[in-house]
Amino acid sequence: MRPRFSFTLAAQDGQARTGTIAMRRGEIRTPAFMPVGTAATVKAMKPEAVRATGADIILGNTYHLMLRPGAERVARLGGLHRFMNWDRPILTDSGGYQVMSLSELRKLTEEGVEFRSHIDGSRHMLTPERSMEVQRLLGSDIVMAFDECPRADQGRDAIAASMEMSMRWAQRSREAFDTGGDHAEGAALFGIQQGALDADLRRASADALREIGFDGYAIGGLAVGEGQEAMFATLDFAPSQLPADAPRYLMGVGKPDDLVGAVERGVDMFDCVLPSRSGRNGQAFTWNGPLNIRNARFAEDTRPLDERCLCPTCAIYSRAYLHHLQKAGEILGAMLMTEHNLSFYQQLMAAMRNAIENGRFALFATSFRQDYLGSDE
Repeated sequence: MRPRFSFTLAAQDGQARTGTIAMRRGEIRTPAFMPVGTAATVKAMKPEAVRATGADIILGNTYHLMLRPGAERVARLGGLHRFMNWDRPILTDSGGYQVMSLSELRKLTEEGVEFRSHIDGSRHMLTPERSMEVQRLLGSDIVMAFDECPRADQGRDAIAASMEMSMRWAQRSREAFDTGGDHAEGAALFGIQQGALDADLRRASADALREIGFDGYAIGGLAVGEGQEAMFATLDFAPSQLPADAPRYLMGVGKPDDLVGAVERGVDMFDCVLPSRSGRNGQAFTWNGPLNIRNARFAEDTRPLDERCLCPTCAIYSRAYLHHLQKAGEILGAMLMTEHNLSFYQQLMAAMRNAIENGRFALFATSFRQDYLGSDE
């Protein structure tokens, strides 16, 4: 039987790392990108198609699933894996970020967050204990501790107070997770570092998380409007503050060049809605940079989206056809564009893993940026 959770580093090149997370439902190759299945679906994709892109793990959204169809209902139906026909690992976020973004609909206290559903206005209370219960009912493999994600433009005192409360919530999450019986014995719990852009606050957060003890550690509070330069400046110190023998997960990131820069700084795991959302809206990510397939210049372009891409969309369909589908509002356009984007992201992760294994990550990163940021396809 596979272990409950283990992380093995296979190679390191500079700060960039590659390795394997082993869990009972399968192995996760790192650096790893997790497609986002917000409401038990990666939009416009069948689960088997998501797996075919090379994804080892997907993300489910605690907030949305607890409201619809409801965590208790998912549990009665056999858990999230059976419900959505995904037999590999699933990471669920804690619900904290979505609740915190509903500033007009919630009330924050030490106990947790009281909020009104954006669906029907019903009132709910989400606490560290309830977050652990919901994620247990969903049956997730990697559970995220409940935290608050403050805006980076708040004052330092407010960010410090928020971080300290998140660390108290992390302790409560740990205790509630550990009472989870069979689920706790088979799943993993990740803590979340906070502290915005402040190195001292992030150090204090990392120290508190180490003291509690987690299977993996996330870097939260980034990709919330601070810009790439500020994010990279924070990643210059934040990953190294976390344990080297555990996975480091940068939440909610990002664009392809964000991923390369973050791996360069020691990050192992990512998630983002960008490849699927962009695909539905006509943006394709390619080795030569992003392109908007709705642009008139593609109306008679017989080339694939990306001649270097190995996905089924690029093997069969032309830019001209995809342009037509998008302009006509056909569902197939969203499906094919999403399939390409998710495949491209997985090919990018595989290329980074290979470059790290062969000790040439710096060369890869330089070449990638020249093509991705310097081309006009």
